[in-house]
Amino acid sequence: MSTVGEVLALIRDRRDVTRAEIGHLTGLSRTAVASRVAALTERGLVVETEQAPSTGGRPAALLSFNADTGVVLSAAIGRSRTRVAVCNLAGDVLDLADIDQQPDLGPGDLMPDVVKRLDALLDARAGARVYGVGVSLPGTVDRVRGASLDSPILPGWDGVELRPYLRELTDAPVVVDNDVNVIALAERSGERRAIDDLLVLKVSTGIGAGIITGGVLQRGAVQAAGELGHNKTPAAAGLPCRCGDSGCLEAIAGGWALVAELGRGGVNHVRDLVRIAHEGDADARRMIRDSGRHIGEVIAAAVNLLNPAVLVVAGDMAGAYEIFVAGLRETLYGNATALATRVLQVAPSTYGDRSGVIGCAAMALDEVLSPQAIDAL
Repeated sequence: MSTVGEVLALIRDRRDVTRAEIGHLTGLSRTAVASRVAALTERGLVVETEQAPSTGGRPAALLSFNADTGVVLSAAIGRSRTRVAVCNLAGDVLDLADIDQQPDLGPGDLMPDVVKRLDALLDARAGARVYGVGVSLPGTVDRVRGASLDSPILPGWDGVELRPYLRELTDAPVVVDNDVNVIALAERSGERRAIDDLLVLKVSTGIGAGIITGGVLQRGAVQAAGELGHNKTPAAAGLPCRCGDSGCLEAIAGGWALVAELGRGGVNHVRDLVRIAHEGDADARRMIRDSGRHIGEVIAAAVNLLNPAVLVVAGDMAGAYEIFVAGLRETLYGNATALATRVLQVAPSTYGDRSGVIGCAAMALDEVLSPQAIDAL
């Protein structure tokens, strides 16, 4: 028999539904439907909207999910920029702020600033109930402890639990995951929700992949699935990587490597590289296209293995999407099988530079609005 949480999931999925439709879809009696809907309306999670078209007799009221009854908080933490947001319960961004930080800043210095910025955003939403918090980090994440497990990008963060910092702000559940995984969740929460086999490529300072197969996000045995940037490639043979090894894809195609290779004042991040590429800088344009070529060679094996329907390009490098993808397509389609690429679409991320915070919100909402969590209320 469907629970209160399962009825809410049905209403969220179908947007507008009548009590009779709920009964038909769940097999619940009229009384059981009424009691479950009453529990949800008392919490403010469901509201009655305009009347459904009448087929004779009194028109039935439509039930809708009330996305404005509370908020979730997002913090997408990066090496040189952290973006924080307040989102409604549909995952829509209500308020947004950026924190530009010095690279290699530790959690003890950055996290209090994150909490302060989120608190300031919440001031504009006085009285809003915080249902949950989603946080993303580059590198492998220990989701149980809510801490970085292995991140060359954020030295000093490994093993540091982030939930205690956020307890100053809210006692709502805090969920932590890898930055590319949350972008994959963002893609699945929007117009690509019907695509069950999806590969997300994030190219910024580092390189990572988010993998959805059969509609399920794949994290791996130790949460390390998608560490594409540290695959070995002949093109990087002998080149040192910041992970301590050599010959990694990142060492020749990651944003940090390109910026170091260019060695030009005022170009300190891949965002700067993208900017001067749009201004017509020939070296920047060549390097971005070559980065796409190198990544295409390596990701072709993943396309053969996973056979995704869509390859989404995200991260700061996507700011030069056409230049980057021109190189990517060249080697991807040259190295992957014709069958694996027959229906493959290569596309930019749906939400652009908001993908991180929207994905953090989607991750938090999956946790706090799950049937189990709602039933626990």
